[in-house]
Amino acid sequence: MHVTFPGRHGADPARAVDGVDLDIRPGEIVALVGESGCGKTTLARSLLGLVPPTAGRVTFGGKPLGYSSRALKAYRKRVQLVLQDPSGSLNPRHTVYDAVAEGLRIHGYGGDEQEAVAQALSRAGLRPPERFFLRYPHELSGGQRQRVVIAGALVLEPELIVADEPVASLDASVRGEILALLLRLRAELGLSALVVTHDLGLAWNIADRVAVMYLGRIVETGEVERVLTAPQHPYTRALLSVLPEAPGDPVVLTGEPPDPSRIPSGCRFHARCQILASGEAERAGVADACRGEDLPLLDGGGRAQVACHWARAVRT
Repeated sequence: MHVTFPGRHGADPARAVDGVDLDIRPGEIVALVGESGCGKTTLARSLLGLVPPTAGRVTFGGKPLGYSSRALKAYRKRVQLVLQDPSGSLNPRHTVYDAVAEGLRIHGYGGDEQEAVAQALSRAGLRPPERFFLRYPHELSGGQRQRVVIAGALVLEPELIVADEPVASLDASVRGEILALLLRLRAELGLSALVVTHDLGLAWNIADRVAVMYLGRIVETGEVERVLTAPQHPYTRALLSVLPEAPGDPVVLTGEPPDPSRIPSGCRFHARCQILASGEAERAGVADACRGEDLPLLDGGGRAQVACHWARAVRT
């Protein structure tokens, strides 16, 4: 899939998602990890039908996503979004009950609305649910507000949740509770989830599989334990090196990620790559390839893969 945005004042288009193939299986949690600006939120929005792809397509259950209002309405009953900031997600004038019931009303739910809202709040860990019905967002803690947002997603009984930085705005003491909740919901309801995050520690705690994204492409993917204990791509190594429990000194990347309207030739990470800068790529005989030879896209399967000339040369 590709998603491009027009450049300003005649500039080249920005390639926010520049060729991504990603599968999410039933009952699987996939973490999409990368720096701010790497394209992961645009990819998540495309999966929800909010940003149509410029090329490629989104499929769900083997069927291509349609973009008519009727098709999108049916799709969004099965795929729900959980945003980063619960305060921004909730209307301050709506009670908790109305916030959770909104999806039911949009989709013309024909059952017992109060029972459905109570069940969703209870699943999200707000018990007894009736105690929260008439409260407003400002009367809740940050963790409780995020649980209300999750309840609003759960009330339609979706098959997939796309969670964009779901705990980034929460205190450390609450983060673990929300992550445990997501894992429990997967176990009880068979939910699938795409968790978008810049935090590899979060990915380690919640995901089955991780996809590391840089400048519009996935550069390394595989089972979370394998990728995070034996990272192959220099970018993944740099991200992991700043975790408190990481051995050795943190890798300080030079410069900022390139402008997505001017993606460099060769490996898109080569201008900031510590392996190329240290001479290791030269000794492996791949320095010229790093600077000038593009890498093929990784396929969306679950096996461990890396888009790096040096990692491939060392591995072989």
